[in-house]
Amino acid sequence: MTKPTRIFDLIAYQQEQFPTIAMFSYKEEDRWVESTAIDIQQEANALAKGLIAKGILPGDKVALISENRVAWNIIDFAIQQVGAVVVGMYPNISKDDYEYILKHAEVKLAIVSNKSLYEKIEGQLADLYIIDGEPSTPHWNELKALGTAITDSELQQRKAAVLPSDIATLIYTSGTTGTPKGVMLSHTNLLADVMSSEYSFPVTAYDRALSFLPVCHAYERVFHYVYIYKGVTIYFAQSMDSIGADIKAVKPHIFSAVPRVLEKIYDKIVSTGDSLTGVKRKIFFWAISVGEKYTIEGRSPWYNLKLAVAQKLVFSKFREALGGELKGVASGSAALQERLIRLYMAAGIPIFEGYGLTEAGPCLSVNCYKRGMRIGTVGVPLINIEIKLAEDGEILAKGENIMVGYYKDQKATDEVLKDGWLSTGDIGTWVDHKYLKIIDRKKEMFKTSGGKYIVPQQIESKLVESVYIEQAMVVGEGQKFPGAVIVPAYEALKAKFKPAETLKKEDFLKLPEVNDFLEKQIAVINNKFGHWEQIKRIAVIPTEFTIEAGDLTPTLKMKRKQISAKYKAEIDALYAI
Repeated sequence: MTKPTRIFDLIAYQQEQFPTIAMFSYKEEDRWVESTAIDIQQEANALAKGLIAKGILPGDKVALISENRVAWNIIDFAIQQVGAVVVGMYPNISKDDYEYILKHAEVKLAIVSNKSLYEKIEGQLADLYIIDGEPSTPHWNELKALGTAITDSELQQRKAAVLPSDIATLIYTSGTTGTPKGVMLSHTNLLADVMSSEYSFPVTAYDRALSFLPVCHAYERVFHYVYIYKGVTIYFAQSMDSIGADIKAVKPHIFSAVPRVLEKIYDKIVSTGDSLTGVKRKIFFWAISVGEKYTIEGRSPWYNLKLAVAQKLVFSKFREALGGELKGVASGSAALQERLIRLYMAAGIPIFEGYGLTEAGPCLSVNCYKRGMRIGTVGVPLINIEIKLAEDGEILAKGENIMVGYYKDQKATDEVLKDGWLSTGDIGTWVDHKYLKIIDRKKEMFKTSGGKYIVPQQIESKLVESVYIEQAMVVGEGQKFPGAVIVPAYEALKAKFKPAETLKKEDFLKLPEVNDFLEKQIAVINNKFGHWEQIKRIAVIPTEFTIEAGDLTPTLKMKRKQISAKYKAEIDALYAI
């Protein structure tokens, strides 16, 4: 067949191009169960018929709220096949967020994964179904049963009527500030990004991908579509807690991650090194120091010799811990520490750091071997996508991948879409006239009382390079100097200072020697910045920023206003001098 023009065409495309592979694989008890393209098409058709029988019309909105699982993709395809619009939502947002999105999107029917989610939105919709069996709740199998009254011909007519320009999905932005907006992405938008992205993927047909990021997010979702298009089997991790075991079992050739996941994997490896003694411990941390100096080009023969020794003695174990067969790890959603990129790449684990946003479908640029890599940047624009910088440095993007607009918000659409160019809200610069480097969010830049601009993100990314700093948020708008709210890496500090077992975390972090040590860490980092950018005072807090506490979006971006409000007293104290 010709290349897919609607998302659900990907099923038939894979069946034709790669008839012998499994599209998906998932763990059931102690074995991995495979689903082929034929299996998925049959399931999607059965559910699509049920949606037709239930009265879902072209253009109607159907909500999908679930963790990663094969059922998510089946439902995604089924909704699209009847010309309806998928409203995918995170399974861990607040009840208020669900209420707002369901109402704003005018959702007609919803399918959720479990009873907890069912109870969260029960009463907000007349038609609500559950995937995991509960005797007291309508099951999604009931929808399939309704569909037996619909003929194959009727379903084919509905599928044939779906145009590439039709809206395939509404994705509500996480909203670090203000109310979430519904991003309208057409089949054309999503497939354009698939085709632009797939060229840079380091995998080929019959390879294995591990999936654990929420597929409701545009980033992981488009990756799934790329995997299907390229004939790569998608293995679903059992949970975020099982990633390590799943990696060892699957031995993936690729997976996508956010920086927090890669940081935690690294921390676990380093904790293993910390437990070593004597010569073994010295060799381990010598190898780490070698890896931190890794560069793609321009390495001296002496460095290459040290790297070869480090790879044989230490980094080979890094690769083994990640399955031993990785061709690449995609990192996105936020900046990954340069130090970690160098370490992973020194270990022979290629990091493909990229950049994008939901409104762009979402991928815009990436570091990849085919078109060039530069550590510290987000690579080159994807093929068929144009990127330019406005006078103030804002990144503008253009291509068939760019969204149709914001649902029921023409004013907001007009603010970011001008002559086909999307205003991303991110500030960037070019490195060597080729590689895009993200400096900060336009709206997150601020001025001190002295009129100097502060770019929080670039300072924060350096702060968290310290193994003793877990999270950091730069503050100081309108103040004499920038300060920072610091969440220390408690376990690392504990190992260094070895407090009494009876000492509470809060009391330990208040110890003068601990604060002095953290301030010295900050002082070293300050040397990388101009005098006006240097952090003068810090507020140390014991509680990590989390999604559940309302500090982070589901994609782990900081909600600066909420964090500033929560720690107002601590931030005010920084400037009470």
